[in-house]
Amino acid sequence: MDSRELTSEELEKKKKKEEKAKEKELKKIKAAQKAEAAKLQAQQASNAPKSGKKKNVKREAEEENPEDYIDPETHVGEKKKLSRQMAKTFNPSAVEKSWYAWWEKSKFFEADPSSSKPPFVIVLPPPNVTGALHIGHALTAAIQDTIIRWRRMSGYNTLWVPGTDHAGIATQVVVEKKIMREKKLTRHDIGRESFVAEVWKWKNEYGGTILKQLRGLGASLDWSRECFTMDEKRSRAVTEAFVRLYMEGLIYRDLRLVNWDCVLRTAISDIEVDYIEIKERTPLRVPGYAKPVEFGVLTSFAYPLEGGLGEIVVATTRVETMLGDTAIAIHPEDPRYIHLHGKYAIHPFNGRKLPIVCDAVLVDMNFGTGAVKITPAHDPNDFEVGKRHNLDFINIFTDDGKINSNGGEFVGMPRFEARVALNEALKEKGLYRSDKNNEMRLGICSRSNDVVEPLIKPQWYVNCKSMAQQALDAVMDDSSRRMEIIPKQYVAEWKRWLENIRDWCVSRQLWWGHRVPAWYAKLEDDELKELGAYNNHWVVARNEEEAQEEASRIFAGKKFELSQDPDVLDTWFSSGLFPLSVLGWPDDTDDLKAFYPTSVLETGHDILFFWVARMVMLGMKLGDDVPFRKVYLHPMIRDAHGRKMSKSLGNVIDPLEVINGITLQGLHKRLEEGNLDPNELKTAKEGQVKDFPNGIPECGADALRFALVSYTAQSDKINLDIQRVVGYRQWCNKLWNAIRFAMSKLGDDYTPPTKIVPNVMPFGCKWILSVLNKAISKTVLSLESYEFSDAATAVYSWWQFQLCDVFIEVIKPYFASNDPAFASARRFAQDTLWVCLDNGLRLLHPFMPFVTEELWQRLPSRKDSMRKESIVICEYPSNVECWTNDNVELEMDMIESVVKSLRSLRSTLAPKERHERRAAYVRCRLNDACNIIKSHELEITTLATLSSLKVLSESDDAPVGCKVDVVNESLSVYLKLQGNINVEAERQKLKKKMEEIEKQRDSLMKITSASGYQEKVPNHIREENEAKLASLLQELLSFEEASEQLEYLEDGSHFIDFENEYEDDDDQLYEQNDTEGIETRVKR
Repeated sequence: MDSRELTSEELEKKKKKEEKAKEKELKKIKAAQKAEAAKLQAQQASNAPKSGKKKNVKREAEEENPEDYIDPETHVGEKKKLSRQMAKTFNPSAVEKSWYAWWEKSKFFEADPSSSKPPFVIVLPPPNVTGALHIGHALTAAIQDTIIRWRRMSGYNTLWVPGTDHAGIATQVVVEKKIMREKKLTRHDIGRESFVAEVWKWKNEYGGTILKQLRGLGASLDWSRECFTMDEKRSRAVTEAFVRLYMEGLIYRDLRLVNWDCVLRTAISDIEVDYIEIKERTPLRVPGYAKPVEFGVLTSFAYPLEGGLGEIVVATTRVETMLGDTAIAIHPEDPRYIHLHGKYAIHPFNGRKLPIVCDAVLVDMNFGTGAVKITPAHDPNDFEVGKRHNLDFINIFTDDGKINSNGGEFVGMPRFEARVALNEALKEKGLYRSDKNNEMRLGICSRSNDVVEPLIKPQWYVNCKSMAQQALDAVMDDSSRRMEIIPKQYVAEWKRWLENIRDWCVSRQLWWGHRVPAWYAKLEDDELKELGAYNNHWVVARNEEEAQEEASRIFAGKKFELSQDPDVLDTWFSSGLFPLSVLGWPDDTDDLKAFYPTSVLETGHDILFFWVARMVMLGMKLGDDVPFRKVYLHPMIRDAHGRKMSKSLGNVIDPLEVINGITLQGLHKRLEEGNLDPNELKTAKEGQVKDFPNGIPECGADALRFALVSYTAQSDKINLDIQRVVGYRQWCNKLWNAIRFAMSKLGDDYTPPTKIVPNVMPFGCKWILSVLNKAISKTVLSLESYEFSDAATAVYSWWQFQLCDVFIEVIKPYFASNDPAFASARRFAQDTLWVCLDNGLRLLHPFMPFVTEELWQRLPSRKDSMRKESIVICEYPSNVECWTNDNVELEMDMIESVVKSLRSLRSTLAPKERHERRAAYVRCRLNDACNIIKSHELEITTLATLSSLKVLSESDDAPVGCKVDVVNESLSVYLKLQGNINVEAERQKLKKKMEEIEKQRDSLMKITSASGYQEKVPNHIREENEAKLASLLQELLSFEEASEQLEYLEDGSHFIDFENEYEDDDDQLYEQNDTEGIETRVKR
């Protein structure tokens, strides 16, 4: 992703492009006027009889001003100016511009440490200052912003702290490449001071791009507290933490093995090592080598034994390390080598005597030759053997991966060239024995692609044992648990890692980062003069002046020179202090007192140990408490096929491209600007053609956020399908049209109610308020449980399936004419619609901030109350007890079941007949059901698009000439046909449904007749099973009756014509209003 600032020429091009797009939008609006006239005709019917409006509709449509549908220009930071008329369709870029700058300027996101509200605090995991927004950042921002907006609306003093990480290695690599590209110089050529100045210059010019992009996502961060891990306050915190831990004996310096990168010339952390599995000999490209290097080869060679005892054969995948061998290990019980106990082998290139040591821990005598070469300075297992047997530790590599002076005739050779040379030299000496394929894991640095080399180096370490125990107890101790990990599946991993923790190497051989606050005292009478030669000459202090005082005390009366350690601290060290340092630690600030510990940490499960555990350890040690009460770990994002996102596969999803849209050609161009080789580029392009044949349409930030939050139910991985994001973008259009419909029905002079009394309202109003109550409860409960997918589903389902699909349809007859009979219902419907939209938009706001703000601002407000400036600071909806009505919901369940069956029958008609209005019948076997259906004929007729509905009792004859479906044990529906009925086809459908019911019946009967059922199964479950069985038996009877009716029809004729049975179909008109996206039915 291109994260640079736009040039003036590019800005000019962008401006012209936007002007053209605006011009194009105006043309589209004008071109749509004629089509819109017919649609406006249906809208006008809401306030007056159609007969008096027909001639005016066309005239009014023609008189519309296209400019009325375009938002006026809003200056940055001002409240967005809205168009006089709502645009006909939802446009993400038009809706999402201007709002954020106003929110930020209005200080809606700023927290107050003196507030009496309960605090709720999240620290944003600091993204790399070098970085640009990727899909993982988008997921983090979507989840955290959903939490923080919800808590803000729920009355909390919310604080969401933004910051960026200096990203030691990543930033240094970027700037090194820049200097090489522009000046053909390395960092060593220009020197440390100049290089660090270049990095700061780059950071100030390009750093922070990602924070601007987070604004585009709608992230409501408190920008007044923005920080950087290397700013003055954070740097002071890092120094203070190092000094305090050193003074307590928890930081020390030692000579140990590290993961070494020969290109970057630094130790790297485990998280920066990627492992590739190699099955057999495989040539790989390695930085700095002209030819590919072969890996996956096990080479055997012989060491001659002292005293003419013959030879001993060993095997290795890294022949070059034999130059640092200092022993050969055997199993003490291996009978082949008992005669060699206490003997020596002779190194063929330097004559060094290699003791034969017995080591039952390392050596498996049944593997290979049973003899193992030991290189303590270049292998983790050998390092431990070296310590056990007090062996020499001989380093054979320079920092840049060449053979050093310990390599004899091979000195100066790059390590992998030395590998080839050593094989040849062994052959010349007659010591080479064989080579074969060998399966292995190869460590690669994720930053430089260099092959990681285990190297022995003096480094600074943190003793983690006691702190790890504290962090473990904070989660595992039931009696005093301080922190919860969600999902719980990661608690076991937390326990396993902390129980087996190793000390943490915190020094790095870089130039960009926090300089280690340690000074080396070189005494005048020291025999060895190089830096670090004596481990007891180090002085740790907050600054050079303090170091001078401490050194004078330690080395009293001696002359010395102080030199600061050139190393910097691991980036994870400063990141581990972040929850403390962002709140002002080590000072006792108001923020620290008000907001520490924070409420929740939300991050990916891949850094549970590298970052989360270290924050907990340092927070408890230095801040006297856990840094957060909860840890929520989100899944990792993969592509729609479950593959890891990779540039070489072409499946990397750039969130900005999803928000703004991009053509397939644009996707290809991004690949071409990368550094893929021709074969990878071809594969990547093919992948893009397959996954995004038409590019990615503009989806907007709201749709992307909602999709990402909805995906969080997918365990530890998210398979992200862009089509799902597109679906939510289309859903935004549904919301848009629901508000457009509402505005047309409320009218310009509408005043919202001050109080809602559901008991006196029409059925549909009672029902929508009751299910809104349940949606609110479900959403809040899910958010409190960190079940974000469930929360999103609850909101979506209410809007989509209850408000838009049912309620808006049910109230349309009230607005179809000025019938006085509907006057009261019409007013109740208006009030209920307003209440639903106001609550629904506030309910949805944390998930979709932009579109909800825009739509909420268009809603009329109560005249007698002070309306909040923004939906951002409104109250989150809460349960209203008097709205809940279980009986009404049960009745609507029955209505919807009837409608579903009627729609199912309609869907089986020929395509040209599906939109025709038809008569229908509902046959009831119970009086209660009969009464309910009769009292809701209007709702069923409206929702099922019927010309008429007749309710029959069980004693009435079943209607003829109809398609039939069984709703449940007490209801069957019949849909009148206008032409012929295919009796055989209908019989087969009924048969299939009967077989399903019979299968359920048989299964249940098997359970209830099982041995011990009456004794073992609880009474309430037996009662439920009996009721279910009775219901299934009744349903079967209903299907049998329907089948008998078909038999009766077949006795007369296989195909029966009912053309004349359909007279009253012409009495009503069915219209589809595409602009609203909502069906409207209007009586003639």
